[in-house]
Amino acid sequence: MSWDRRKFLKAAGVGALAGMGWQLLRPGALDAAELIGKYSPNPSQLAVKPGGNWGMAIDLTKLDDAARQAAAEACNIEHNVPHYVDAEGKASKQDIKWIWEAEFDQAFVETENPYAPSAVLHNKVLVLCNHCQNPPCVRVCPTQATFKREDGIVMMDMHRCIGCRFCMAACPYGSRSFNFKDPRAAYFNEKDPKTGQPRLQEVTSEYPTRTKGVVEKCTFCAERLAVGLQPACVAAAPGVMFFGDMSDAGSPVRAQLNKRFSIRRKPNLGTEPQVFYLI
Repeated sequence: MSWDRRKFLKAAGVGALAGMGWQLLRPGALDAAELIGKYSPNPSQLAVKPGGNWGMAIDLTKLDDAARQAAAEACNIEHNVPHYVDAEGKASKQDIKWIWEAEFDQAFVETENPYAPSAVLHNKVLVLCNHCQNPPCVRVCPTQATFKREDGIVMMDMHRCIGCRFCMAACPYGSRSFNFKDPRAAYFNEKDPKTGQPRLQEVTSEYPTRTKGVVEKCTFCAERLAVGLQPACVAAAPGVMFFGDMSDAGSPVRAQLNKRFSIRRKPNLGTEPQVFYLI
């Protein structure tokens, strides 16, 4: 008997539904199912600023522990970023990161300026996707799951992602994470290694979740920009992080770059990062 593609997909769909049935009968699973039924929106449905070029600036002279923590937490909560820890309670190798802190010399491996302010050289910085003007990740993606929008944002379409991780290998900044586990399970089933108790995470129902086997990263909060809001991290760290249209001389980010000296990560690679660091 020969099967065409349509018959195969029908059979696969029935099998998947049957397999999900017992999961939905578990106590408390209805609330979870209600949430996990949402997936990432089609990025093409989000508003794009014609002729614009979004960019960010981070003031390293004002970036303290409170600002770093506020920015990271705001991002994680806004996008339901799962957090995995090891037996010691530290972030595991499978942890998902959109924005995180790093030592200055690790983030700027090619920057040598011993006379830069001590508060900058010996402080931690925030790193994230740089939304490069020449993104190598976009060139290697075989399904166009990662693509650059007209306004400069490098997006992820998790519907298209096949989990090949070519984009992760191509990114020179380590700004992408792969879901080795079902990230939705972390909201309900992940246990604290010290207490053995479920470690529930705060969930934002407005932002879709995703599945195991896909890559994710910072999107400059494209869903917030579409409704006129600043990225979550910028809103959480006012006066420290700046965001705006790089092509607009009057934008907040351009105002800072016009009067301050800034650096970028690995500028010699020709990727043209759009995240600037004020020192």
